[in-house]
Amino acid sequence: MVGNIKSIVKAGSIIDLLAESSEPLSLGTLSQQTGIAKSTLHGIVSTLVNIGYLHQVPETGHYHLSVRLFEIGSSISNKWNERQIASPYMQRIVEDTGETVHMAVLSEGEVLYINKQESSRSIQIVTATGAKLPAHCTGLGKVLLAWLNTEEVRHIYQTKGFARFTATTITNFEDFLEELEMIRDRGFGIDEQEFMDGLRCVAVPVFNYLGQATAAMSISGPLSRMNGESFEFNKNSLLKASYEISERLGYQGTFARMVV
Repeated sequence: MVGNIKSIVKAGSIIDLLAESSEPLSLGTLSQQTGIAKSTLHGIVSTLVNIGYLHQVPETGHYHLSVRLFEIGSSISNKWNERQIASPYMQRIVEDTGETVHMAVLSEGEVLYINKQESSRSIQIVTATGAKLPAHCTGLGKVLLAWLNTEEVRHIYQTKGFARFTATTITNFEDFLEELEMIRDRGFGIDEQEFMDGLRCVAVPVFNYLGQATAAMSISGPLSRMNGESFEFNKNSLLKASYEISERLGYQGTFARMVV
Protein backbone atom coordinates (compact mmCIF):
# COMPACT_ATOMS: atom_id res chain seq x y z
CA MET A 1 0.00 0.00 0.00
CA VAL A 2 1.33 3.45 -0.95
CA GLY A 3 1.68 5.75 2.03
CA ASN A 4 -0.05 9.10 2.33
CA ILE A 5 1.67 12.26 1.17
CA LYS A 6 1.89 14.30 4.37
CA SER A 7 1.47 17.71 2.77
CA ILE A 8 -1.75 16.62 1.06
CA VAL A 9 -3.07 15.16 4.33
CA LYS A 10 -2.31 18.48 6.03
CA ALA A 11 -4.03 20.43 3.24
CA GLY A 12 -7.06 18.18 3.64
CA SER A 13 -7.21 18.83 7.38
CA ILE A 14 -7.13 22.59 6.75
CA ILE A 15 -9.97 22.35 4.23
CA ASP A 16 -12.00 20.13 6.60
CA LEU A 17 -11.53 22.58 9.47
CA LEU A 18 -12.59 25.58 7.40
CA ALA A 19 -15.59 23.63 6.07
CA GLU A 20 -16.78 23.09 9.65
CA SER A 21 -16.19 26.69 10.72
CA SER A 22 -18.95 29.29 10.46
CA GLU A 23 -16.42 32.11 10.04
CA PRO A 24 -12.97 32.75 8.51
CA LEU A 25 -10.06 31.56 10.65
CA SER A 26 -6.67 33.10 11.34
CA LEU A 27 -3.37 31.36 10.66
CA GLY A 28 -2.87 31.02 14.41
CA THR A 29 -6.23 29.34 14.92
CA LEU A 30 -5.60 27.01 12.00
CA SER A 31 -2.22 26.08 13.46
CA GLN A 32 -3.65 25.50 16.92
CA GLN A 33 -6.56 23.35 15.78
CA THR A 34 -4.71 21.29 13.15
CA GLY A 35 -1.46 20.92 15.05
CA ILE A 36 0.51 22.09 12.03
CA ALA A 37 3.44 24.42 12.74
CA LYS A 38 2.90 27.96 11.49
CA SER A 39 5.98 27.83 9.27
CA THR A 40 4.65 24.75 7.47
CA LEU A 41 1.06 25.94 7.57
CA HIS A 42 1.82 29.25 5.88
CA GLY A 43 3.23 27.52 2.79
CA ILE A 44 0.28 25.13 2.48
CA VAL A 45 -2.32 27.85 2.99
CA SER A 46 -0.59 30.16 0.50
CA THR A 47 -0.59 27.38 -2.08
CA LEU A 48 -4.30 26.69 -1.49
CA VAL A 49 -4.98 30.40 -2.00
CA ASN A 50 -2.88 30.47 -5.18
CA ILE A 51 -4.74 27.53 -6.74
CA GLY A 52 -8.08 29.02 -5.82
CA TYR A 53 -9.25 26.68 -3.03
CA LEU A 54 -8.98 29.25 -0.24
CA HIS A 55 -9.61 32.98 -0.06
CA GLN A 56 -7.90 35.41 2.30
CA VAL A 57 -10.00 38.24 3.70
CA PRO A 58 -8.00 41.43 2.99
CA GLU A 59 -9.24 43.31 6.07
CA THR A 60 -8.36 40.59 8.62
CA GLY A 61 -5.96 38.22 6.88
CA HIS A 62 -8.21 35.32 7.89
CA TYR A 63 -9.02 32.44 5.56
CA HIS A 64 -12.19 30.74 4.31
CA LEU A 65 -13.06 28.26 1.57
CA SER A 66 -13.45 29.70 -1.90
CA VAL A 67 -16.31 29.35 -4.33
CA ARG A 68 -14.06 27.02 -6.35
CA LEU A 69 -14.73 24.19 -3.90
CA PHE A 70 -18.46 24.80 -4.25
CA GLU A 71 -18.07 24.53 -8.02
CA ILE A 72 -16.22 21.23 -7.63
CA GLY A 73 -18.87 19.90 -5.25
CA SER A 74 -21.64 20.92 -7.61
CA SER A 75 -19.88 19.23 -10.49
CA ILE A 76 -19.59 15.99 -8.51
CA SER A 77 -23.22 16.05 -7.37
CA ASN A 78 -24.43 16.70 -10.92
CA LYS A 79 -22.64 13.55 -12.07
CA TRP A 80 -24.31 11.28 -9.52
CA ASN A 81 -26.60 9.12 -11.63
CA GLU A 82 -29.00 8.57 -8.77
CA ARG A 83 -29.49 12.29 -8.28
CA GLN A 84 -29.99 13.07 -11.96
CA ILE A 85 -32.30 10.19 -12.70
CA ALA A 86 -34.34 10.59 -9.51
CA SER A 87 -35.23 14.28 -9.83
CA PRO A 88 -38.29 13.96 -12.13
CA TYR A 89 -39.61 10.99 -10.13
CA MET A 90 -39.18 12.92 -6.89
CA GLN A 91 -41.07 15.85 -8.40
CA ARG A 92 -43.87 13.47 -9.37
CA ILE A 93 -44.07 12.25 -5.78
CA VAL A 94 -44.33 15.85 -4.55
CA GLU A 95 -47.18 16.49 -6.99
CA ASP A 96 -48.97 13.26 -6.03
CA THR A 97 -48.55 13.48 -2.25
CA GLY A 98 -48.10 17.18 -1.54
CA GLU A 99 -45.10 16.31 0.64
CA THR A 100 -41.39 17.18 0.44
CA VAL A 101 -39.15 14.36 -0.81
CA HIS A 102 -35.51 13.83 0.12
CA MET A 103 -32.77 11.69 -1.37
CA ALA A 104 -29.62 10.74 0.49
CA VAL A 105 -26.54 8.53 0.43
CA LEU A 106 -24.39 7.15 3.23
CA SER A 107 -21.23 9.17 3.88
CA GLU A 108 -18.82 8.16 6.64
CA GLY A 109 -21.61 6.49 8.57
CA GLU A 110 -23.99 9.43 8.31
CA VAL A 111 -26.86 10.43 6.05
CA LEU A 112 -25.78 12.93 3.39
CA TYR A 113 -28.65 14.69 1.61
CA ILE A 114 -28.00 14.94 -2.14
CA ASN A 115 -31.39 16.00 -3.48
CA LYS A 116 -34.57 17.66 -2.25
CA GLN A 117 -37.85 18.37 -3.99
CA GLU A 118 -39.99 20.68 -1.89
CA SER A 119 -43.72 20.99 -1.54
CA SER A 120 -45.59 24.05 -0.35
CA ARG A 121 -46.57 22.29 2.88
CA SER A 122 -44.56 22.91 6.01
CA ILE A 123 -42.21 20.33 7.49
CA GLN A 124 -40.84 20.30 11.00
CA ILE A 125 -37.23 19.58 10.13
CA VAL A 126 -35.04 21.83 8.02
CA THR A 127 -32.84 19.93 5.60
CA ALA A 128 -30.78 20.99 2.62
CA THR A 129 -28.61 19.36 -0.01
CA GLY A 130 -25.22 18.76 1.58
CA ALA A 131 -26.59 18.49 5.13
CA LYS A 132 -25.78 15.47 7.28
CA LEU A 133 -27.82 13.69 9.94
CA PRO A 134 -27.21 10.56 12.04
CA ALA A 135 -28.08 7.32 10.27
CA HIS A 136 -29.40 5.19 13.14
CA CYS A 137 -32.41 7.37 13.94
CA THR A 138 -33.56 8.47 10.47
CA GLY A 139 -35.62 6.58 7.92
CA LEU A 140 -33.09 7.25 5.18
CA GLY A 141 -30.19 6.15 7.34
CA LYS A 142 -31.81 2.93 8.49
CA VAL A 143 -32.67 1.99 4.91
CA LEU A 144 -29.10 2.64 3.77
CA LEU A 145 -27.68 0.63 6.68
CA ALA A 146 -30.11 -2.25 6.11
CA TRP A 147 -28.30 -3.41 2.99
CA LEU A 148 -24.81 -3.32 4.54
CA ASN A 149 -23.34 -6.39 6.18
CA THR A 150 -23.42 -6.72 9.95
CA GLU A 151 -19.75 -5.91 10.43
CA GLU A 152 -20.07 -2.66 8.49
CA VAL A 153 -23.03 -1.66 10.65
CA ARG A 154 -21.13 -2.68 13.79
CA HIS A 155 -18.19 -0.49 12.76
CA ILE A 156 -20.50 2.51 12.36
CA TYR A 157 -22.08 1.73 15.75
CA GLN A 158 -18.66 1.58 17.41
CA THR A 159 -17.29 4.73 15.78
CA LYS A 160 -20.36 6.95 15.67
CA GLY A 161 -22.37 5.61 18.58
CA PHE A 162 -26.16 5.50 18.70
CA ALA A 163 -27.12 8.69 20.51
CA ARG A 164 -30.65 8.91 21.93
CA PHE A 165 -32.67 11.81 20.47
CA THR A 166 -36.15 10.80 21.62
CA ALA A 167 -37.79 8.14 23.75
CA THR A 168 -38.20 5.91 20.66
CA THR A 169 -34.61 6.10 19.36
CA ILE A 170 -33.13 2.62 19.05
CA THR A 171 -29.78 2.60 20.89
CA ASN A 172 -29.25 -1.13 21.51
CA PHE A 173 -27.19 -2.77 18.77
CA GLU A 174 -29.01 -6.11 18.73
CA ASP A 175 -32.39 -4.38 18.62
CA PHE A 176 -31.09 -2.27 15.77
CA LEU A 177 -30.03 -5.33 13.78
CA GLU A 178 -33.56 -6.72 14.17
CA GLU A 179 -34.93 -3.43 12.84
CA LEU A 180 -32.66 -3.62 9.80
CA GLU A 181 -33.76 -7.20 9.09
CA MET A 182 -37.39 -6.09 9.18
CA ILE A 183 -36.60 -3.25 6.77
CA ARG A 184 -35.01 -5.69 4.31
CA ASP A 185 -37.99 -8.03 4.56
CA ARG A 186 -40.66 -5.40 3.92
CA GLY A 187 -38.65 -3.16 1.57
CA PHE A 188 -38.99 0.17 3.39
CA GLY A 189 -37.99 1.84 6.65
CA ILE A 190 -39.88 4.01 9.10
CA ASP A 191 -38.59 6.63 11.51
CA GLU A 192 -41.15 6.49 14.31
CA GLN A 193 -40.33 9.82 15.96
CA GLU A 194 -36.79 8.52 16.52
CA PHE A 195 -35.01 11.74 15.57
CA MET A 196 -37.65 14.31 16.51
CA ASP A 197 -40.85 14.06 18.53
CA GLY A 198 -43.95 14.41 16.36
CA LEU A 199 -42.08 13.65 13.12
CA ARG A 200 -42.65 10.43 11.17
CA CYS A 201 -40.75 9.35 8.09
CA VAL A 202 -40.98 6.57 5.54
CA ALA A 203 -37.97 5.75 3.36
CA VAL A 204 -37.15 3.34 0.53
CA PRO A 205 -33.90 2.12 -1.05
CA VAL A 206 -32.64 2.85 -4.55
CA PHE A 207 -30.57 0.01 -6.03
CA ASN A 208 -27.84 0.14 -8.67
CA TYR A 209 -27.05 -2.51 -11.30
CA LEU A 210 -24.98 -4.45 -8.75
CA GLY A 211 -27.95 -4.73 -6.40
CA GLN A 212 -26.44 -2.30 -3.90
CA ALA A 213 -28.66 0.19 -2.06
CA THR A 214 -26.56 3.20 -3.02
CA ALA A 215 -29.21 5.82 -2.21
CA ALA A 216 -32.54 6.20 -0.46
CA MET A 217 -35.60 8.45 -0.75
CA SER A 218 -37.99 9.56 1.95
CA ILE A 219 -41.05 11.55 2.88
CA SER A 220 -41.14 13.12 6.35
CA GLY A 221 -44.01 14.92 7.98
CA PRO A 222 -45.95 15.49 11.19
CA LEU A 223 -47.94 12.59 12.58
CA SER A 224 -51.17 14.34 11.61
CA ARG A 225 -50.25 13.88 7.94
CA MET A 226 -48.23 10.66 8.14
CA ASN A 227 -50.77 8.10 9.28
CA GLY A 228 -53.55 5.88 7.98
CA GLU A 229 -54.37 6.06 4.28
CA SER A 230 -52.10 9.09 3.75
CA PHE A 231 -49.11 7.18 5.07
CA GLU A 232 -49.87 4.16 2.87
CA PHE A 233 -50.28 6.37 -0.20
CA ASN A 234 -46.99 8.15 0.50
CA LYS A 235 -45.17 4.86 1.08
CA ASN A 236 -46.49 3.33 -2.13
CA SER A 237 -45.60 6.45 -4.13
CA LEU A 238 -42.03 6.14 -2.89
CA LEU A 239 -41.88 2.41 -3.62
CA LYS A 240 -43.15 2.88 -7.16
CA ALA A 241 -40.56 5.59 -7.85
CA SER A 242 -37.81 3.52 -6.24
CA TYR A 243 -38.64 0.60 -8.53
CA GLU A 244 -38.58 2.81 -11.64
CA ILE A 245 -35.35 4.63 -10.71
CA SER A 246 -33.58 1.38 -9.81
CA GLU A 247 -34.62 -0.15 -13.14
CA ARG A 248 -33.10 2.81 -14.96
CA LEU A 249 -29.89 2.28 -12.97
CA GLY A 250 -29.76 -1.32 -14.26
CA TYR A 251 -31.16 -3.13 -11.24
CA GLN A 252 -32.70 -6.48 -12.18
CA GLY A 253 -33.70 -7.82 -8.77
CA THR A 254 -37.07 -7.89 -7.05
CA PHE A 255 -38.70 -5.54 -4.58
CA ALA A 256 -40.47 -6.55 -1.39
CA ARG A 257 -44.16 -5.63 -1.34
CA MET A 258 -43.81 -3.49 -4.44
CA VAL A 259 -46.89 -1.52 -5.43
CA VAL A 260 -46.97 -0.29 -9.02
